[in-house]
Amino acid sequence: MRKVFKHFIILFLTVSCVSKEFNQDELNDAALFHSAMQNLSDIIVYDIFSPPVASRVYLYPSIAAYELMAKDMPLKYKSLVGQVKGLTKIPEPDKIFKNYNLNLTILFAFNKVGRALIFSDELMDKFEKRFNDKLISMGVPKKIKTASEKYAERVAKHILNWAKDDLYNQTRTYSKYTILEDEVFWKPTPPDYMDGIEPHWNKIRTLVLDSANQFVPKKPLKFDLTKGSPFQKQLQEVYEIGNIMDPEKIEIAKFWDCNPYVTHHRGHAMFATKKITPGGHWIGITAIAGRTANSNFGEVVNAYANVSISLFDSFISCWDEKWRSILVRPETLINQHYDEEWLPLLQTPPFPEYTSGHSVISRAAATSLTRLYGDNFKFTDTTEVAYGLPSRKYNSFIEASDEAAISRLYGGIHYRMAIEEGVSQGVKVGNFISENLKTNLDSYKLATK
Repeated sequence: MRKVFKHFIILFLTVSCVSKEFNQDELNDAALFHSAMQNLSDIIVYDIFSPPVASRVYLYPSIAAYELMAKDMPLKYKSLVGQVKGLTKIPEPDKIFKNYNLNLTILFAFNKVGRALIFSDELMDKFEKRFNDKLISMGVPKKIKTASEKYAERVAKHILNWAKDDLYNQTRTYSKYTILEDEVFWKPTPPDYMDGIEPHWNKIRTLVLDSANQFVPKKPLKFDLTKGSPFQKQLQEVYEIGNIMDPEKIEIAKFWDCNPYVTHHRGHAMFATKKITPGGHWIGITAIAGRTANSNFGEVVNAYANVSISLFDSFISCWDEKWRSILVRPETLINQHYDEEWLPLLQTPPFPEYTSGHSVISRAAATSLTRLYGDNFKFTDTTEVAYGLPSRKYNSFIEASDEAAISRLYGGIHYRMAIEEGVSQGVKVGNFISENLKTNLDSYKLATK
């Protein structure tokens, strides 16, 4: 009996130690890339990156992933070399990397570039531990994993060396904005009166746009507080809408708030809540579009790359105008001239008013997604559910971008002119990028799948 039992134990251990047979198709699951992008978004929220900086954190990992895909699939996806400023061909794999798996290398490269751009290494460590456990459960052979990771390291280094030339590091040392006394100019707003964010962002290297000032909006209305003047009417509109808000407008404003750091004051106590950035919201919509259209791994990588480029360049274009006109926020003037107790529904972000960042980047991103998935792409936006808000339904990306834009008026933080001209600016930026960035998607639409 003991002998039989002993043989049974040996047989059990032998069977238990046999590795699962590796099915390479499991690495073709687009959910793997969606998961990596969601992890990056979660870390961006945790680390409280400003909206412009967050767009940079999304950009470079997405391009690393895309360039790897384009290298191995040149008949389907066109390299960004020659299409975006300064990018050179990624290195070829050495013979010792010949066993690399493309999708696995893409995932490793995405995470490695992302890690270099965030602060919370421990969060990336936890994600990579879960990812490695998943690879083990898939039975990915060690030689494939090692080759993929080593090649990803080389590609990540190449992309990060390119990123160093975008002037981001240099602008960290530039001077802060000095407050100008004239009433027309932006002043820090309550409750924390924070310094203006990224006054030198227009010096960051654009990717597809010729320059930060390629699409300069028309000048804001002449500053004039005389009753009945065009400027005063726009200020009055913000004040009146803020005083009488219906539930739908409140829901829209809160849904598109996307303020990464909102402070709350209760007497002497203060606490803050972290939320997704405006660009992060559109990255979330990109994920929803990919899942809705059942996009494959490559299509998902391509979509994120296109949207992240649109977000990056549109933030530079918008911030160029913000710190040129340096226009005062409605809240400042309303408190000074109408009602010192008045508060906007949303907390006013710490940078100038004109043009509306939501309006510019939302239309640019929507234009990119429309090119990929079509004009009448219906979807349910669940991006904000994780932050305690209900989902909203849209008939198209453009419809969603229109709502994102007008939400800033409902929130009490923008004049109508900043919204309307912001949309116009976003149209120009988005169209220019769509016309000049070719990733071989002109021949098919993912929405027709």
